[in-house]
Amino acid sequence: MELRSIAAGCALGMLAAVPQAATAQGAGAYPDRAVRIIVPYPAGGSTDILTRLLGQGLTKRWGQAVVVENRGGASGIIGTEAAARADPDGYTLLMNGSGPHTVNISLFEKLPYNPTRDFAPIVRGMTIPLLMVAPADAPYNDVKSYIAWAKQNQATANYCSIGPGSPSHLAGELFKSMSGLDHLTHVPYKGSGPAIIDTISGTCNMMFDAALSSGPQVKNGKLKLLAIGTEQRDPSWPNTPTVSESGLPGFSAYTWSGLFAPAGTPPAVIKKIQQDADAVLGSPEVKKALLEQGAQTGGGTSEDLARFVDSEIAKWAKVIKDSHITVN
Repeated sequence: MELRSIAAGCALGMLAAVPQAATAQGAGAYPDRAVRIIVPYPAGGSTDILTRLLGQGLTKRWGQAVVVENRGGASGIIGTEAAARADPDGYTLLMNGSGPHTVNISLFEKLPYNPTRDFAPIVRGMTIPLLMVAPADAPYNDVKSYIAWAKQNQATANYCSIGPGSPSHLAGELFKSMSGLDHLTHVPYKGSGPAIIDTISGTCNMMFDAALSSGPQVKNGKLKLLAIGTEQRDPSWPNTPTVSESGLPGFSAYTWSGLFAPAGTPPAVIKKIQQDADAVLGSPEVKKALLEQGAQTGGGTSEDLARFVDSEIAKWAKVIKDSHITVN
């Protein structure tokens, strides 16, 4: 993976062309000091890279430092809880991911925060497609032929994931349910690296994995790309169909990041941040930087993000319940 080198490149000023913006009405002098954005993951990952890109753009627009604080651990719970308990004044924000914000509430019996009650949504940051990949020499080339193969080879049909409860695992279970492959065996790994290695070798028949990690292996011919997990085709692989259009209509599985503030943050401040963050995310520099990683920029309104979060919580709660997935 080249995430650290990408992060370093992001810091070289790709956002110099992002224009300044006037202060939104009602937000007063905000911000008049440094703003902190908590990332509940270690430095160097995709959410961290996105946040640093956004932080650079907001620093230029606001004339105040935007500091990224990495607080990883416990499936994103540590950093997310810290943000939930911060003062609701707009000076502590959270760039959260799909796991901590829409999956953990169904995975863990006790969670020290509530993703809808304790946070005010601001703007969606990005979407990273999950790629449905297989060994390069697999006897199937798309979703339909994989399903046919798995039905004929029930004793050995499997899929691997990067860990129990991960987006990779949940996508596999959603696929299993929608395709009727009840016999499909889940093989969990500790991280993307070993799961990819065993998919390349053929130990795993198939896996869903983030484009950031599996995409390079597709491009170098070590993995075969069967389909894309997002609702729409990905511009990085425009000729590859989605799972949904390959015979499983309605299938969607991807990771995403969104910007949030502690609940109770003044609406005018939320609006100010949303407008400025949306402008930065929409800049050609940010779009280009994320596209090079296989990610798609987000944007939109706070209301858009709120509706999206609600829909994601409901969707994955059903998958987790129906598949009896637990991590406690």
